[in-house]
Amino acid sequence: MRVVIKYIGSKRVLLPMVLRAVGAFPEARTVLDLFSGTSRVGHALKASGCRVLANDHNAYAHALATCYVQADREDVLDEAAALVREFNRLPGAPGYFTETFCVRSRFFQPKNGERVDAVRDAIERKGLGPELKAVMLVSLMEAADRVDSTTGLQMAYLKEWAPRSHNDLELRVPKVLPRARHGKGLACRLDAFEAAEQLGADVAYLDPPYNQHSYLSNYHVWETLVLWDRPEVYGVACKRVDCRTRKSAFNSRRTCAGAMERLIGAVRAPVLVVSFSNEGFIPREEMEALLRRRGEVTVLERDYKRYVGAQIGIHNPQGERVGEVSHLRNKEYLYVVAPPGR
Repeated sequence: MRVVIKYIGSKRVLLPMVLRAVGAFPEARTVLDLFSGTSRVGHALKASGCRVLANDHNAYAHALATCYVQADREDVLDEAAALVREFNRLPGAPGYFTETFCVRSRFFQPKNGERVDAVRDAIERKGLGPELKAVMLVSLMEAADRVDSTTGLQMAYLKEWAPRSHNDLELRVPKVLPRARHGKGLACRLDAFEAAEQLGADVAYLDPPYNQHSYLSNYHVWETLVLWDRPEVYGVACKRVDCRTRKSAFNSRRTCAGAMERLIGAVRAPVLVVSFSNEGFIPREEMEALLRRRGEVTVLERDYKRYVGAQIGIHNPQGERVGEVSHLRNKEYLYVVAPPGR
């Protein structure tokens, strides 16, 4: 099973624990993933047979969820494979992406930026249905990720080209799954509170942002690649201007706890599985107190290594090391909340 873009919020290491937590409720058929991100969790839950309702307010995450949760292999595989073969033959055609992310900034080698421009324009011209379009966008996103020059975040790029950036961009067919035995999945692009109120499920998995770092700012290149809206940009990293305005209450120490309390109260599911880090704005004792309003709370704990960007030190926009990190390992808490006796 492979969902491969580099992602600071990836639950690759925690995934077996999440699957065991959901599997402890064998009567569960439908699982809501409120902050789906790369859809690594939703993809694994779909593979286990669950009907997955995936939600995220970012466009790139919605594309990933449409590909890995909503689209079914039997419906898209043949056409996707044909398009991958066609697009891999396209010559590069420099445009907005090349100018912004290869010339004004250095996320990709120009030869690969030109291919991204050519393929993304071709996807738009095809007039594909939403599921097949999402599969092709994910194919392009993952291909670009394999030749980028970052530590996994798009807040900055490496001072020297990463060895992988010299490789040629090549599309592959994403690992789209067949339809789950409990029903077709759904990908939504809603505010988390709206999704919590509108989407009922047997189990809700909550993996909200836990500190000040915005996923939109961290992965703004993917947002632009998916929206293809050629936005105005700012700063050395050429971030989208809407990174300044599209803020989440979960990214503020002042508002995080209140947002979490509101969300917990709104979710329409008898069982909650909540992922949160000890680096987060809400300490374990406070989180447990919030969750006990919904039922009995069990806490699972996993120690893990911090993302690679944290391990190499603190750098300024010019790539110069200006500080050391305080610690190299964190704890991830998985809170399982169920009605008494479940």
